[in-house]
Amino acid sequence: MFSEMMQKLWETGELQRGIWETVYMTLFSTLFSYIIGLPIGLILTVTGKDGIRPVAAVNRVLGILVNAFRSVPFIILMVAMLPAAKAIVGTSFGNKAMIVTLVIAAAPYVARMVESSIKEVDFGVIEAAKAMGTSSFKIIYKVLLPEAKPALIIGAVISTVTILGYSAMAGSIGGGGLGKIAITYGYQKYNPDIVWVCVVLTIIIVQVLQEVGMLAARKIDKRIQK
Repeated sequence: MFSEMMQKLWETGELQRGIWETVYMTLFSTLFSYIIGLPIGLILTVTGKDGIRPVAAVNRVLGILVNAFRSVPFIILMVAMLPAAKAIVGTSFGNKAMIVTLVIAAAPYVARMVESSIKEVDFGVIEAAKAMGTSSFKIIYKVLLPEAKPALIIGAVISTVTILGYSAMAGSIGGGGLGKIAITYGYQKYNPDIVWVCVVLTIIIVQVLQEVGMLAARKIDKRIQK
């Protein structure tokens, strides 16, 4: 039987609000992470040693910056980026601030996912485009991105699930969602049933996001149909 605290959370709508906050923090953070991470991933690919426009200096500097952000444990990076969140959204507390920190933490991860996906494109297709005199810009948006679409979509699903995991940790430094409920009402008040309910709800959200993502992928590209 659930504890009285669990019943109270349900009756007051706190649990439902936590579910909604987790979903919208995850989706908004993923969107903005791709707005930043997709161009960075493209630049890393294009300027790489085997890229269509190798520029060693740019690739190295950008690669070092991406690796530097990725090497910092997420919870530490979030705390470090709170001043940046305050400068951008006017506060270092709440879901808006957490979205900023989530984006900063996830964008380098997304960049590497994009880079890895684009590198899967057959080099022969790129060479054929070059032989026809196609400009670098056209190769990017007419060859690289379309050919890498299946891998990019799957990568987006993986990134979304990863960011969902990040959002749970945001509850420990002022964010909302299921992470906050699990920590505040479960762990700190010794209600293990609340923690496990949050775990189960998170698993359900992950499964829904994966199913929706893969359904979209199958509709967009026939090569990843079962």
